[in-house]
Amino acid sequence: MVPILLIGLIVLFISSTPIMVALGLSGFLSLIFGSDVDAMVIIQRLVGGIDSFALMALPFFIFAANLMDSGGLSKRLLDWARALIGHVCGGIAASTQLASMFFGALSGSSPATIIAIGKLMYPELKERKYPNRFIAGLLASSGSVALVIPPSVTIIVFCVTTGVSVGKCFMAGITAGIILGLSSLIYIYFFAKKHNLPRDKKATKKELLVATKRAGAALMVPVIILGGIYSGICTPTESAAISAVYALFVGMFVYKELTLDRLWKVAIESAIGCAQVLVLISAATVLAWILTVSQISTVITTVLLSKVTSKIVFLLILNLILLVMGMFMDGSAAILIIAPLVFNMGINLGVDGVHMCIIMISNLALGMYTPPFGMNLFVTNSITKMDMLDMLPGVWPFLGVNLASLLIITYCPALIMALPNLVG
Repeated sequence: MVPILLIGLIVLFISSTPIMVALGLSGFLSLIFGSDVDAMVIIQRLVGGIDSFALMALPFFIFAANLMDSGGLSKRLLDWARALIGHVCGGIAASTQLASMFFGALSGSSPATIIAIGKLMYPELKERKYPNRFIAGLLASSGSVALVIPPSVTIIVFCVTTGVSVGKCFMAGITAGIILGLSSLIYIYFFAKKHNLPRDKKATKKELLVATKRAGAALMVPVIILGGIYSGICTPTESAAISAVYALFVGMFVYKELTLDRLWKVAIESAIGCAQVLVLISAATVLAWILTVSQISTVITTVLLSKVTSKIVFLLILNLILLVMGMFMDGSAAILIIAPLVFNMGINLGVDGVHMCIIMISNLALGMYTPPFGMNLFVTNSITKMDMLDMLPGVWPFLGVNLASLLIITYCPALIMALPNLVG
């Protein structure tokens, strides 16, 4: 069954088959021709893959992200970021990174972040003569941080699977997201300095104040989401609904850019986007189930980790496993496979559950743009229209600096746990 599954995945990926079709079809073929399991099991697993309370937050966050984009929130965030750091070396690219971090905190969606910020900044970056490969690497990597910075659906799935506090993991995710974002900003600065890339004129204090005021409503979204969850006023799912209502109110009555016609289009786009993500998760769940039933995941994990007695070695092996998994499957599906296998093992070795959550999510975030199958690469490709092979040289440097950040996140637990411990 497993050989047919792997061959099917490789052939379908090479033939540029949509990821959701490749995952589902390869799973179907492996069951039909490689086992005596009733094919109806696939239907059960497809439905079971999205039959999760934690995933109820997903449609609201996608809707909220699209409302923010159409309602002018993403544009004002970008203007604020450019007023803040647009004048530094590589400031336009750095503004893209910073705006992506903030929009990721609003939407919780990596693809939504790339689409919202990338569509706005790609023409500008092209006009300012930034290299195409660099732009591709910037967009693909900047969107990945949305998987770490709360609200993150993947963090919610981890917490539901393991019983760890959602609020504490969200707080730890803020620190991890800042670390990943800073490493990219540092690389952007030195790359721009080396190639003498253009920058914006430095904003005056008045211009910065005006940009901050205009973006004020957008900047309040993370405060509302995290404040509501951590204070116990609302659950993550309820906070997702609140963020959607807030984005709707701001877009229609504060910024007044969201008309009824645009709202209808946003609703349709959100429904389509939600369906695409849920189908992907559903198909990935079938793949995860096959790997679990065939005990491949268990065997690999057991062989690699069963005799490990060092926390340092355990975390290193865990990183390697998750980076590979992040390339091939949705973060939520990867969590559902690996978390039950390694969580208790990590706890027994002295790894804090919150810290383990952030390590795993950070790995999966990097996996989302790790060649050759990282999902963010395909989303970026839809914006830039570049050949995939031409994009890769620009992706590797961002991946390199983010991997260095991953080591800090992994082996400096006091840094990651500082904020959760500070707030209780």
